[in-house]
Amino acid sequence: MSAAVATPLAAPVPRDEARISPGAHLRHIGALTRRNLMRIKADPESMFDALLMPIIFTVLFVYVFGGALSGSQHGYIQYLVPGLLGQTGINLAMAVGTGLNTDFSTGVMDRFRTLPIGRASVLIAKLAAETCRGLVSFAILIGFAMLLGLEVKTGPLEVVAAVALSLVFGSSMVWVSMLLGMSLRSAQAVQGVAMLVIMPLQFGSSTFARPSTMPGWLQAFTKVNPLSALADACRSLFNGGPLAHSVLMVLAWSIGITAVTAPLAVARFRKRT
Repeated sequence: MSAAVATPLAAPVPRDEARISPGAHLRHIGALTRRNLMRIKADPESMFDALLMPIIFTVLFVYVFGGALSGSQHGYIQYLVPGLLGQTGINLAMAVGTGLNTDFSTGVMDRFRTLPIGRASVLIAKLAAETCRGLVSFAILIGFAMLLGLEVKTGPLEVVAAVALSLVFGSSMVWVSMLLGMSLRSAQAVQGVAMLVIMPLQFGSSTFARPSTMPGWLQAFTKVNPLSALADACRSLFNGGPLAHSVLMVLAWSIGITAVTAPLAVARFRKRT
């Protein structure tokens, strides 16, 4: 008798995602985003990377490399900090895949499997929560850098535009991270592969040094590196200068990465759940 009762309870709730209305999808995304944010509130240590990483990177690079690369810390902070927006965003994005991989191993996704919700809602909610973390991290980065002497030579709207552009590119990398998190077997493997992805992008870009100081083959890579385009766009938004080409490159890369990885991530999630 008990076995007969347990069988239907253990089976997934039948569901046709095509019948879930757009309004229901939005409600699911909102509820799951709130759940993700409440998890952060219950575990504030999970925000340490978003809170401390901007401060640590700014202090280390400005005061360790500023004099050597730019001749003065003040001159270097004007060059470095706008580029750090992109680096901070990509580092936060890559942490999402590790958390998603852990969710599968701890049984959280088994609960979602039994609920009548769209599969994409779970991933979009993670993206929304990560956007909130990114906003906090960018605010800390800019605020702390201004205490150290960063000057905004344009205006507040340009700063908001730089943050928005960094969020757009960071969001595209969240899809890459989630795809890795669902494709690899362990959180350690996700971290290792994520580092292999982001390290060449970060240090083979114009984020920390001018490409003109690099060898020719590396300069060729920096020209097509989306982080270089993002760093150049943010510098122009903070300091003034040519803007259109770098912004268009960032948007093109962001749309292309999302168009490829988002459907793959959703399909992989449906397969695993």
